[in-house]
Amino acid sequence: MQFLFLRTIKSHVTILLSAMLLFTTGCEDDDHDDHDHDDGHTDAEGFVLETEGGTILYRQFEGDVTTSNVTLAVGDTLELLVHFLDHDGDEIEHDDDEHETEESELQVTITAGSTFASVGVEEHGDHDHDEEHHEMAIEIIGLLEGTTNFSLSLMHGDHADFESAVDVPITVTSGS
Repeated sequence: MQFLFLRTIKSHVTILLSAMLLFTTGCEDDDHDDHDHDDGHTDAEGFVLETEGGTILYRQFEGDVTTSNVTLAVGDTLELLVHFLDHDGDEIEHDDDEHETEESELQVTITAGSTFASVGVEEHGDHDHDEEHHEMAIEIIGLLEGTTNFSLSLMHGDHADFESAVDVPITVTSGS
């Protein structure tokens, strides 16, 4: 009789320990996900390039390009703000209270047509405007009539938190 009692308890204890293990493991995964978002990494799914006036000239979200109108004339300079998009397609806001020792850095790589346009990262943190303190921007200069393509990456230390899935085309016109 005592053997039957121990056998019954053993099965209940096994079920109880299994349930506790599954519950604990599930909680640890949630904590791990929260940690990933708090360590300075940007979980971006796309980006927009817009003028300082708020006109979106280029939008790429989850690899789909919905707006592509980056055009300038030879000799012109175009400054575009870069805003990264979250999994819902909304702009990711930068929190000024979360200063990390290793901040994200914008990186531009020309992939084709480097003789037609110059594309580089512009630092907006040097301006005296408080609202522009942490904005990322690129500067495009039209050199010759033609098309230049570039890719965009958001670097965090030695790895990319985001890389554009499609190259961004720039059309440089003669301007006349």
